[in-house]
Amino acid sequence: MGRPVNRKTDIGLSALKSALPPQAWTEDKDIIAPHLSEWRDKYFGHTPIMLTPRSTQEVAEAVNICRQYDLKITPQGGNTGLVGGQIPQGEILLSLKKMTAIRDINSVTNALIIEAGAPLKRAQDAATQIQRMFPLTLSSEGSCTIGGVISTNAGGNHVLKYGTTKDLIFGVEAVLASGEIYNGLTSLRKDNTGYDLSRLFIGAEGTLGIVTAASLKLFTPPPYTQRVMVGLESPEKAVALLSHCRAAGRLSMFEVMPAIGYRAVIDNFGHITDPFPDAHPWYALIDWDSASSEDGIKHAEDKLDTALNAGLIRSAVIAQNESQAGALLAVREHMSAGQKCLGGSIKQDITVPISDIPAFFKTANAAMEQLIPGCRPVGFGHFGDGNIHYNITQPIGSDRRTFLAQWDHVSAAIFDIVDHFGGSISAEHGIGIMKKTELAARAGPVKLSMLRRIKQAMDPDNMMNPRVMV
Repeated sequence: MGRPVNRKTDIGLSALKSALPPQAWTEDKDIIAPHLSEWRDKYFGHTPIMLTPRSTQEVAEAVNICRQYDLKITPQGGNTGLVGGQIPQGEILLSLKKMTAIRDINSVTNALIIEAGAPLKRAQDAATQIQRMFPLTLSSEGSCTIGGVISTNAGGNHVLKYGTTKDLIFGVEAVLASGEIYNGLTSLRKDNTGYDLSRLFIGAEGTLGIVTAASLKLFTPPPYTQRVMVGLESPEKAVALLSHCRAAGRLSMFEVMPAIGYRAVIDNFGHITDPFPDAHPWYALIDWDSASSEDGIKHAEDKLDTALNAGLIRSAVIAQNESQAGALLAVREHMSAGQKCLGGSIKQDITVPISDIPAFFKTANAAMEQLIPGCRPVGFGHFGDGNIHYNITQPIGSDRRTFLAQWDHVSAAIFDIVDHFGGSISAEHGIGIMKKTELAARAGPVKLSMLRRIKQAMDPDNMMNPRVMV
């Protein structure tokens, strides 16, 4: 991590340690170390100190001191980000992990006010306790934080019904670069008093301020959710099946996986078993909201019978209880981990129009084979909203390090194809460090100018996550 060589920096660090309680900072290398790399081991960083404030006031105090001594800040939630935006490179690391309190929950307004360092699972559980639900679901929900999902506008498995994070937030509380505290913690569903300032912080990746709390929208859960998994022939069949499944407005999840990713999970995680007697080229995981288990099973049987007769699917498994539903979901939740067993993987999180998903796969797969003969594309994800996790796994027997060294030009080739289809180079993981150059090269000039002017207006000294996004 190294010692700062700038005298003003030394004084600033001393000021932070003097102003904040001993429990709100550490220089212990062993404590800090897990916060300096992300789980894929792609990004590594360093910091002279990690701040762990316990309140919004302590965050504001830290920001004021950093502003006074020209210290830059990298905020961090659960350190589950995939684009490097949470890893400091000499900046002050500010972790929200000690700010986890539930400040208020109300079943009349259907609002939950919770601090930014709380894991997403804590918000889900709090909602469940009052017979409500917070519908954002991610495989990392036990470790990713509220502040993190807000800062990256995370999506998850239920976007097609409930939307992304920005659709699930009433407002946020945030500490600005000036040290001021913006309080947007409301439960109002209608408020037309000027710009929606809370929205500025959603997807901003900590570049405009540090989100310290949020007011989340809660929903009445469906009486029952019926889950099924189907085997099918191709992405074309998957898109047709999606349209078929949307009828009646019950569809709440539609996830698609290729055989290579599916087998990587089944073959490497002993507690996950294959529910199908025969193999299929593609698989889809589907949820329908239902009035009861009987209604759910009948609806699933009717839909799947029609799909089978129409040639949309090859086989189907209908979960008969929560245990079976959980077992089916486990396959999808382990897709990222399963790919580690295949070797190195160049990963992208993109969106294309749903109708263009099959054409995207054909074009991208052909381009990747030409670029890296023998590579193994693993495209999976949220077909219901067009979000594809398009990952390229190294050829069998190739050198992992040599393969991963091609990350940038492989990504550029994929992004060219995404642009061709009118898609987005970032669907739900953000820009971070990884896609900063690509954003600058591909975004329209007016959009870039607006982004930069907003950043300059709110953070003129570029103190907040200074290397990220713009």
